Amino acid sequence: MLFFSFFKSLVGKDVVVELKNDLSICGTLHSVDQYLNMKLTDITVSDPDRFPHMVSVKNCFIRGSVVRYVQLPSDQVDTQLLADSCRKELQDSKAKQ
Repeated sequence: MLFFSFFKSLVGKDVVVELKNDLSICGTLHSVDQYLNMKLTDITVSDPDRFPHMVSVKNCFIRGSVVRYVQLPSDQVDTQLLADSCRKELQDSKAKQ
């Protein structure tokens, strides 16, 4: 749930999603669900010569299982908050044991 909450906080921000088939899609994160499926709007493809069929696409849905990386703008990520959330989740899981 940590990553889901983190990605929910990035809705409306520009991200680059690299897929397992080497397709990189730049766009605005519109929504994300608990399976980390993502909907991007206003997309562009980083290599339109290799993927010409994607040039005319403006919005897309990406299944979470095909995502390799999600690149985020470093100024949009609160690393301290993310680290604190990781520590809290680790403590909660240890308390349940």
